[in-house]
Amino acid sequence: QVQLVESGGGLVQPGGSLRLSCAASGFTFSSYAMSWYRQAPGKERELVATITAFGRATNYADSVKGRFTISRDNAKKTLYLQMNSLKPEDTAVYYCNALGVWGQGTLVTVSS
Repeated sequence: QVQLVESGGGLVQPGGSLRLSCAASGFTFSSYAMSWYRQAPGKERELVATITAFGRATNYADSVKGRFTISRDNAKKTLYLQMNSLKPEDTAVYYCNALGVWGQGTLVTVSS
């Protein structure tokens, strides 16, 4: 079955960086676009970034453009989200998604 396991979250100061990872299994990873979403406390889950199957195209929410970079390693079946210049409003649980399946999420807290 499809499994997605996120990691890399934590507490970081404003202006800092984190890299999230999503390890995928149970499907042909290289055949599918992948996405990162996030859900802040009291808010709806929102799309952060999407990458096509071979990584040739990416899309970002306006709120993260220029600060976040989505990438993938199809050989390792892993999706990444490099987050730079983090802001307190980036605090959320971050999820990867594929084929309608969600991982368990990883918490990112941006606070001084």
